[in-house]
Amino acid sequence: MNIFSYHQPTDGVSAVALKEAGPKAKYLGGGTNLVDLMRETVERPDALIDVTQLSNTIEVRADGSLLVGAGVKNTALATHAVVRSQFPALSRAILAGASAQIRNVATVGGNILQRTRCRYFYDNAARCNKRQPNSGCDALERFNRYHAILGASTNCVATHPSDMCVALVALDAVVHLQGPKGTRKLRLQDLHRLPGETPEIETELHPDELITAVEIPPLSLGYRSTYRKVRDRASYAFALVSVAAALDINGAGEVQDVRLALGGVAHKPWRALKAEAILKGQRATADTFRAASEAELADAIGLRDNAFKIELAKRTIVAVLEELKGENA
Repeated sequence: MNIFSYHQPTDGVSAVALKEAGPKAKYLGGGTNLVDLMRETVERPDALIDVTQLSNTIEVRADGSLLVGAGVKNTALATHAVVRSQFPALSRAILAGASAQIRNVATVGGNILQRTRCRYFYDNAARCNKRQPNSGCDALERFNRYHAILGASTNCVATHPSDMCVALVALDAVVHLQGPKGTRKLRLQDLHRLPGETPEIETELHPDELITAVEIPPLSLGYRSTYRKVRDRASYAFALVSVAAALDINGAGEVQDVRLALGGVAHKPWRALKAEAILKGQRATADTFRAASEAELADAIGLRDNAFKIELAKRTIVAVLEELKGENA
């Protein structure tokens, strides 16, 4: 049995102080991921610091941006009137991510920092460099249908499981952080790391830092956004490939602006910067969409069971952009 203490701080400074004083302490949001990991003995904290009540409001600012507290429940964010009208990709991503029961308790901060659902990470009998550095990676040679095709390494081919994060990356979201040295901001697309030689280091968070909020900046094309998730079954499976996109086409039929991010393909939510660069200023045609998808997936590497994801990702990008093109008409 893993014995741990439980703390409920009243502010972020107190929460960070508790974390700093306990090297094995963990911040606790809704617990939909951490409790599972504790049950499987992957995580063995000696203290839980409940941060769900510290920042749980959604502020709509005068400039059209949103400041979403890290303790906001996923359901509250997905059903918020401004999110549904101005950032529909985010609402759709959250609704695609889990059952209503999970969304009702899962928090925004916890969703961002959830760990991979790779079966070998959860299996203490398997080799996993993320769980035990330098032990090897069983996913490389064993069943790897759900694993990465972009940005992976010989040390880890796990994928980040969040749907919400894919939409937030596409919407240029910024995380607000509080740590022992004060506060700072970081673009969400820069928060998560690729595995490289150290897959056990998953984010750019400083020691003991806490996510306090997520800022979604005003985005003129945000209301023309969507999220599509391709999965093995319709009922709350993790993504094989997902695409979050926003598209603005001018009167000449050219791509004025675009945002594009992929899920289910990498160790982090993948911002498709190469595709965006090709699309901007070009005619919004199926051929242009296909060329952009080809460029983004040019460096993709398939494993034994997941090479199909490369073509699937390309086709899903094209399909989503075609859908948004219709909404621009």
